[in-house]
Amino acid sequence: MAGESAEDAKLTGLSKHFNGSTMRGRANVAKATYAVLGLVIAYNVIKPKKK
Repeated sequence: MAGESAEDAKLTGLSKHFNGSTMRGRANVAKATYAVLGLVIAYNVIKPKKK
């Protein structure tokens, strides 16, 4: 495929998107980390306060 290296063609599943050997994979890991942290913070802000 155009734009894919030979190494990317071997990867399947989540390892194709979250690998540590390519810039795209590392960027996806960072984005997922920020998303999880944001969700945890949002949950703690929005959840009802206990009396």
